Amino acid sequence: MRISIFQPDIPQNLGALLRVSACLNVPLDIIEPCGFAFSEKKLRRTAMDYISEADFRTFIDYQAFKDQQKKERPNSRVILLTTKSSKNYLDFKFRKNDRLLLGRESAGVPEYVHETVDDAVTIEMPGKGRSLNVVVSCVMVLSEAMRQTRDL
Repeated sequence: MRISIFQPDIPQNLGALLRVSACLNVPLDIIEPCGFAFSEKKLRRTAMDYISEADFRTFIDYQAFKDQQKKERPNSRVILLTTKSSKNYLDFKFRKNDRLLLGRESAGVPEYVHETVDDAVTIEMPGKGRSLNVVVSCVMVLSEAMRQTRDL
């Protein structure tokens, strides 16, 4: 299982994802460009000292990310977390080598990314909100994916 984030634009959220990566031992892919200067100093407040413990890689763009996926793990799937899917993540069958792709906090992912992912899931919103914070969404879906694949 991997977490991947497409062009993050809020450094505090990326810092929190680095912390999730370190604490849960789940690698993180950061697909640039970021909406801020990517630096340890920018992330220190939310990532704290976990940044040195996180297993993360950066990619110059989405194509570099996809190229690496095909080369390193051609059978892995990219599963997009999006409000534009009708598939509830609780009903989805995750696999151990899936990559959970998160979009930009401000705009999600562009159409060309939607067209290239292997599948997409959503968190149903029975309340009045449109969406949850990207880190909260990630941890909810990651927890379910890890629960499903823990014994495999």
